[in-house]
Amino acid sequence: MSTRGGKRSSSGLTLPAGVKKLKRDRKENLLGRTTKKQRRECVTTFPPENGKSRMEIRRDPITQSWVVVGHREPTETDACPFERPAIDKQQTILTSPPEGPWQVRVLPHPDPLYRIEGEPGRQPDGMYDRMGSMGAHEIVVETPDHNKTLSQLSDEEIDRVLSVWVSRIADLKKDLRLKYVSVFKNQGELAGEEWAHAHSEITGTIFVPRRIKYELRAAREWFKEKERCVFCDIVRQEEKNGKRIVDVQGDYYALCPYASRVPFEVWLVHRRHNHLFEQPKAGSNRRQLAALLGRVLRRLEKVAPAYHMVVHTAPSTRSKKGELAGYWKTLAEDFHWHIEILPIVETKSKSYSIKETYFNAVLPEQAAEQLRGIDPN
Repeated sequence: MSTRGGKRSSSGLTLPAGVKKLKRDRKENLLGRTTKKQRRECVTTFPPENGKSRMEIRRDPITQSWVVVGHREPTETDACPFERPAIDKQQTILTSPPEGPWQVRVLPHPDPLYRIEGEPGRQPDGMYDRMGSMGAHEIVVETPDHNKTLSQLSDEEIDRVLSVWVSRIADLKKDLRLKYVSVFKNQGELAGEEWAHAHSEITGTIFVPRRIKYELRAAREWFKEKERCVFCDIVRQEEKNGKRIVDVQGDYYALCPYASRVPFEVWLVHRRHNHLFEQPKAGSNRRQLAALLGRVLRRLEKVAPAYHMVVHTAPSTRSKKGELAGYWKTLAEDFHWHIEILPIVETKSKSYSIKETYFNAVLPEQAAEQLRGIDPN
């Protein structure tokens, strides 16, 4: 396994005595036949490790989603941690280019939601399930220039950021404990960005996020019925219709989804089928994607002060067990990587307060037309 944030502990999580006893009893009792007394003993929060805050992950039995709970202590400082000399004092996971002045640098998150040390330690809590927040949490510093945003970088510089994302996803997927690797970016105070310096984040989790599970289920059912990829069908439909297309670069399309959740929501999709963002197929010119992404972001920044951006790629298929094992048979044919960008528009719309039933006050066709009319240069 490659080196990532922090050294791996041989002892894993430091568990309370009651939980240690429960783990021994579970081994002696054929993995999980616990008594009521044992289940009561395990209702203890995971303790701090080396004085740092400790998270845990709890499962909602209704929605089957996993929620990270715990308390984080943000570091209050006026100095940017991603400028020299501060950044040179931090552990580095990856630097691009590897020689000479750096352009993109990957660091362990200083106060991560997930920690690479130890094992998940999945435990019952009465009828519920919970586990330690084992995983990976990294920061991708996208430029050494504190005053530049991702959209202000050249196509070559954005392409370098994309290449670093690809490298880190591929590397983290080698860890058999991780089921999903997410790349996301929160820009602007309204999006909850942690630092003003241009950066994105990468997390490797021992569960698959609920939104991805929704997409996997829908893609599998569509393929089962039609023997086609639903995302490829969407691209063909939008290409034919044209009203929701924002921009095109080569085989990459930027479009406002038919059922956009928020005003000016944009997806970036490759016309050629591929379920893995981290494994570009022959002929996939990622420089074209970089150019398209830069233009889309520059457009969006003229209508919204902040945005969320997430790369959706296929989960890790190295583990043949677990809740998603049944998805692996047609995954390469039914899923399609894409990038989702959700701007945060200051409006009276309830798009962001009603999370399960979205209300969008701007028709996607109108949003696409308005974005097309904005000069991205």
